[in-house]
Amino acid sequence: MASLRDIKTRITSTKKTSQITKAMEMVSASKLNRAENNAKSFVPYMEKIQEVVASIALGSTGVSNPMLMSRPVKKTGYIVITSDRGLAGAYNSNVLRSVYQKIQERHSSTEEYAVIALGRIGRDFFLKRGIPVNSHIVGLADQPSFTEIKDIASQTIESFVDGTFDELYLYYNHFISVIQHEVTEKKLLPLTDIAAESKLSSYEFEPSQEDILEVLLPQYAESLIYGALLDGKAAEHAARMTAMKNATDNANELIKGLTLSFNRARQAAITQEITEIVAGASALE
Repeated sequence: MASLRDIKTRITSTKKTSQITKAMEMVSASKLNRAENNAKSFVPYMEKIQEVVASIALGSTGVSNPMLMSRPVKKTGYIVITSDRGLAGAYNSNVLRSVYQKIQERHSSTEEYAVIALGRIGRDFFLKRGIPVNSHIVGLADQPSFTEIKDIASQTIESFVDGTFDELYLYYNHFISVIQHEVTEKKLLPLTDIAAESKLSSYEFEPSQEDILEVLLPQYAESLIYGALLDGKAAEHAARMTAMKNATDNANELIKGLTLSFNRARQAAITQEITEIVAGASALE
């Protein structure tokens, strides 16, 4: 049985741990509120630009763009959004497991695919397993701005246009609620199913539709990446808040058990001391 000192030391250290996890829970709750608002406020822009792009693509004849056309797939790119830090429950492991399984199912050679990693956890995961990482970015802010990912997003879109990749997939955690997140796979390029997701409206264009598509399509694809990042950040903060709450609850339960053990051990020690005193007094008589 552990000594009173050992039990008291464990109680003290567990209390300190619970204070840390409680503070982290509160910080994540504050960040979640802002991240959720950012993700929701970006949705109207996404819906409108998608509507405009679909209207131009379907309403024009003789207008073609490589981002709208499928071609034989020789190499696939996977954009994977993870966090830079752990302590977020299954947030990272769920999306990484899903991507890894898809890669194993679809490809037999590393020449057939590459990963674009947004987040340190994902980058390290793929590098350790010998999976080619075409580009990566780490150290993103908790409330990221578009300028932070603009370069890598533009490079990724350009890699499809110039033929480095023949298709691009986006993997991230979609925020549903504080306790529910869903690993989402979205085909980023080519934009072959954009019309099925849009409500078409009538527009007048100036200058030509082809010139407008030339500008709008890359912006739309980049906005898909940024929107997924905002969505993933909201899910990350929610996952970390939930994980820290569970850790705090577990620490409190452990403290209760240790306190009970401490009181029992102390009572046993006091009883033993009284018994020894009585026995000593009896021996002197």
